[in-house]
Amino acid sequence: MDPITAVTDERSIAPSSSNSIHDEKEKIDLEKTPVTLNVEDVLADFDDPNIDKNAILFEDDSPYPEVRSAVANTDDPSMPVSSLRVWVLGIIWAIIIPGMNQFFFFRFPSVTVSGIVAQLISFPIGRAWARWVPNVKVFGIPLNPGPFNVKEHVLITIMASVGAGSAYATDIVAVQRVYYNQNYTFGYQWMVVMSTQLIGFSIGGIARRFLVQPPSMIWPANLVTCALFNTLHSQVYAGMGNRGGISRERFFFYAFLGSTCWYFLPGYIFQALSFFNWVCWIAPNNIVINQLFGYSSGLGMSLITFDWAQIAYIGSPLATPWWAEANIAVGFVFFFWILTPVLYYSNVWYSKFMPISSRTSFDRFGQTYDVSQIINADASLNVAKYEAYSPLFLSTTFAMSYGLSFASITATLTHTFLYFRKQIWVQSRRSMSEQPDIHARLMSKYPQVPEWWYGIIFLTMFVFGVISIEVWNTQFPVWAFVLALVISFVYTIPIGMIQAITNQQIGLNVITELIIGYALPGRPIAMMMFKTWGYITMAQALTFASDFKLGHYMKIPPRPMFWSQVVATVIAGTVQLGVQAWMFTNIRGLCDPDQPDGFICPSTQVFGTASIIWGVIGPARQFSPGQIYYGLVFFFVVGIVCPLGGWLISLKWPNSWFKYINFPVIFSGTGAIPPATAVNYVPWSIVGFIFNYVIRRRHFSWWTKYNYVLSAALDSGVAVSAILIFFILQYPRDGNIGKNTIQSWWGNTVSFNNADGAAAPLIALAPGDFFGPTKW
Repeated sequence: MDPITAVTDERSIAPSSSNSIHDEKEKIDLEKTPVTLNVEDVLADFDDPNIDKNAILFEDDSPYPEVRSAVANTDDPSMPVSSLRVWVLGIIWAIIIPGMNQFFFFRFPSVTVSGIVAQLISFPIGRAWARWVPNVKVFGIPLNPGPFNVKEHVLITIMASVGAGSAYATDIVAVQRVYYNQNYTFGYQWMVVMSTQLIGFSIGGIARRFLVQPPSMIWPANLVTCALFNTLHSQVYAGMGNRGGISRERFFFYAFLGSTCWYFLPGYIFQALSFFNWVCWIAPNNIVINQLFGYSSGLGMSLITFDWAQIAYIGSPLATPWWAEANIAVGFVFFFWILTPVLYYSNVWYSKFMPISSRTSFDRFGQTYDVSQIINADASLNVAKYEAYSPLFLSTTFAMSYGLSFASITATLTHTFLYFRKQIWVQSRRSMSEQPDIHARLMSKYPQVPEWWYGIIFLTMFVFGVISIEVWNTQFPVWAFVLALVISFVYTIPIGMIQAITNQQIGLNVITELIIGYALPGRPIAMMMFKTWGYITMAQALTFASDFKLGHYMKIPPRPMFWSQVVATVIAGTVQLGVQAWMFTNIRGLCDPDQPDGFICPSTQVFGTASIIWGVIGPARQFSPGQIYYGLVFFFVVGIVCPLGGWLISLKWPNSWFKYINFPVIFSGTGAIPPATAVNYVPWSIVGFIFNYVIRRRHFSWWTKYNYVLSAALDSGVAVSAILIFFILQYPRDGNIGKNTIQSWWGNTVSFNNADGAAAPLIALAPGDFFGPTKW
């Protein structure tokens, strides 16, 4: 391939803080003369759809315009990073945010305090610390190391967000207590949570040379965060060319203020703007129209919403590359707008007797499946009761989501082998300093995390896991524990590479439920543990890798990054268990469906029901030959064949549009359904098309300056506004503020007073009637 001549445009370079850069050799200067680059040294080791091969390549910057528009290509190694204020503020956030989120995790409606809140609030606190705290040393540690800089801000935010969400394993503890009357000691709970949360970090650390160091692993969601950091700290990252107009800082402020104020309309005052199923308003009782155009239980052909929280529910459309969004849109249209109606109106799986889309399961009487009718006192399956009651039925979209999950599992392995095997081989031998990327070269000067650190974390957490499942009665054998970790390890790099390129993560929860349901039927606790170690280990590994990539972009030394993540995770998990234990002791009727304060534990109910469906009933009674949903098993074969066919076509016509087809993304992109619905996918695709295709192509200078800043501003505004609405208007007086006025006016009821809101089936059963097979 011919060499490419790289030239640079006129760009201003500013230090990352008010500290001057003492040694100019510590940063990469922009070259004013053309430099010849070998394209093979710059482009990825595979046909990367994110890169524009016709664009000018920069030796001193990333070959990806998305990265250039959000990330500074300079570094100041003299900046303080792991300072006292970082650890004080980071630990405080690692206590407050996980504790608050765990408290509201059990309540419906809930509110989630995300890391972006800590990111925004930490900025003025850090500035105030730098201004008012005296510049003295205590035990040799400076209380005030100088101006609050961007690297300190990044580390604080990572500590606040790494354990912000409720730890997945806390649901195991809650389900054991609520469903199975098992209240084991705090030591058991702590070891289970620490093992499930931290064992993935060791795997992520091992995989960082594949998921962090290569420039092709861009991790699009991190670009929004980088843009916000650089905007707050006035970083200069000019991207492509110099564009006039207002500064990024002012643009962020205007967009943030507008987003905060606007969300009060769709979020509280006029909720029809959120569930904008306008076609259903015209014919509220026409079931077919409501099923096709509805947003609550329909297929979302009404197309639009005015609620950024709905649009960005599955991730910001401004952060995901358009080609990946197009794959998801194609998958959604084919499987949910074409195949789902065909199956539903053909009454496949007895679907006409249920809503076309629902997140719940049903019995043969058309009611929500009552698992209490099929189990013994010890939560084991009572076959006689099961045969007398009902098999389990799923809505068509729910069943389709299972099939797509099966296809995504096999497609991921096939796609990775066909497309990524060369890069995986190259990266296994390439060091940080050998990466064809300015950011890797800047990071290569910092000491890396030794491999044995990850080894110690892995061994310690493995021992914790073995102790917790052997000392207490979990019915979970060690060999199944090892198998769960093997599944996570095998899938971490393939799924991580797809997520780093497309911003879409493929979940392992369904496949782990399927495997353990066949391997250990009738053991619900074992099923929950296998699913947690098999799925969340991979998810935590990718969280670790994503944070390391954020540190890679922001030039955070790897060792402080490592310790901040580990310490914050330990603190967050411990706090969450303490909050949960306090709630079970002090809140009367916690997890009771009629709990007066709304603490009905919706996630615990779903988790517990899944433990019975997969652990008690088991997949053999649903997906084996002769069972209702046996046909979904063939999606495993579809997942193998489709990437192979696409790869063969791309070999025949290497420059065709078909190279942008990514079957793992097509199959897994709609994996959030349920609980997501069409309202979260259709407008998301439309907004992504407008910004990342139309505007990016026609107004690239505007896009490169403002796109990621706009995404950060909209996310921040919704987060702040949602908290204000919850604590000011919903939480007080048990949500009864405006109950007979604003809550009941037309704009807050019209979207739900129809067949879509009622989740009406096409065929309604009379009392006593039933559907389905006569034997099961």
